[in-house]
Amino acid sequence: MIYPKIPLAQSIIQICLSKGITTIIISPGSRNAPLTIGFVNNPAFLCYSIADERAAAFFGLGIAQQTKQPVALVCTSGSALLNYYPAFAEAFYSQIPLIVISADRPQSKIDIGDGQTIRQENVFENHSLFNANLQENVSAANDLKINEAINTAITQKGPVHINAPFEEPLYETVSALSVAANTVAFANNTQTISIEEVSEYATIWNNATKKMILVGVNEPNAISKKTITAFAKEESVVVLTETTSNVHHETFINTIDTIITPFTEEDFEYFRPEILVTFGGMVVSKRIKTFLRKYKPKHHWHIDPWRAYDTFGALTKHFEVTPNVFFDAFLPLTNATESNYFQQFNAVKVLRKLKSDFYLSKIPFSDFKVFEKVIQRLPMNSQLQISNSSAIRYAQLIDIDPSIDVYCNRGTSGIDGSTSTAIGAAVANKKQTIFITGDISFLYDSNALWNNYIPKNFKIILINNGGGGIFRILPGHEESPVFNTFFETSHCLTAEHLAKMYGFEYGIASDETSLVTSLNALYAQNEKPSILEVFTPTLENDSILLQYFKQLV
Repeated sequence: MIYPKIPLAQSIIQICLSKGITTIIISPGSRNAPLTIGFVNNPAFLCYSIADERAAAFFGLGIAQQTKQPVALVCTSGSALLNYYPAFAEAFYSQIPLIVISADRPQSKIDIGDGQTIRQENVFENHSLFNANLQENVSAANDLKINEAINTAITQKGPVHINAPFEEPLYETVSALSVAANTVAFANNTQTISIEEVSEYATIWNNATKKMILVGVNEPNAISKKTITAFAKEESVVVLTETTSNVHHETFINTIDTIITPFTEEDFEYFRPEILVTFGGMVVSKRIKTFLRKYKPKHHWHIDPWRAYDTFGALTKHFEVTPNVFFDAFLPLTNATESNYFQQFNAVKVLRKLKSDFYLSKIPFSDFKVFEKVIQRLPMNSQLQISNSSAIRYAQLIDIDPSIDVYCNRGTSGIDGSTSTAIGAAVANKKQTIFITGDISFLYDSNALWNNYIPKNFKIILINNGGGGIFRILPGHEESPVFNTFFETSHCLTAEHLAKMYGFEYGIASDETSLVTSLNALYAQNEKPSILEVFTPTLENDSILLQYFKQLV
């Protein structure tokens, strides 16, 4: 076997292998040659070459999102490393394990005017769970830092940074290892919670008649059916889920904004929960955040092994375990409480559903109509990836079949790597993957298509309304040259030539009839990845959406 001659590179590669870090995303460069040589020449590693570091990092994020295992990113020195930062921050807030391994110049070459050199140590400090700043010479201290970085990514579910200085020559190889790296096992602590720890809170629960459970970003099938059934039976409990929560029951409310947007002050006061229980990641709905920040619950409990954000300014308890561990201990201590809380919420849900269906049946072709038709026709048991901005917000208003797994980069809610993430997820998950995106997000991350690993059945549904439609529905919108140029980013671009350049099948739709026909064709073709570009009217979309909420009353 071929190994890099540089001992430090050998140590990094050995320790990665010993800990099962075998998916490696490499961005070509010179300073990282020792790592590239070692990873690529060892058949135990699955290596991908992605030239654009920003796209590479989100591609790796998508793989880690699906496998729940750390993915290593390897880059050369200089500004290459900085291009990882958007995905690194997303991994931090979405609790996805990433291991960045950056090649660096030796310390003696930093800040002396040497080319392709920046201050790389601790560059991700604000969002890194661990920073391993290695020394050029092999040492037990280096091995310890490498171990701790990887162990942290595995156990705490987040991004870490290993910075490795290499001196030239960089391309020399040997046929045998010259060092034996030390591996330090990580502590695999089993999460438990005792009856004593939850009994006090069960008493509070049993005495409350208005209990709200709000589920943020959540992995599919993460919550036990026993827990879901228990919530569905309790008449004092209302469960609010989001598209990205991947939690389903016919009694749960899965279109939050549709339900609460028309509420009056009296409604908000009446539906104010006594107890709010949250779990999962970030919440998309701004309206539910506004509601709970103004009409605060008396108790807010968050369930998560690592973090509890005080999103509503009312956090009273953080249970540092997984939801299943918590509810397995907690629910046996609870009693059914007589209440009409669910009944009243459900009555609103039924009314809103009738009015929503009627409104959607009569609106013209628009973003909203496209989302309705696209989501209704998603293949069963598929994976749906959604870009940020208006795309995820429209998706929140449409019922999605429970068999479909839904993902979106809601950690930082950025548009910058949605396509790359979706492609990485499609590579790692053999399910049919459909990615719904807006035009600005798609164009921003167009280098995602510069990728040799895209599955043949990967589908992109690109909704092109000629600009950043989200800004038209936000307060302060005013039609003017300044708005059109600097907020909406008006454009006349399409994906046609990108599709041709990167070998994608390409189709278009511009009305309801052609959309249905094109969707049928999209799912029938699986010989190469596809883009269906749907053109919607720029000026009508915002008024159609805003009028929707007025019609719900």
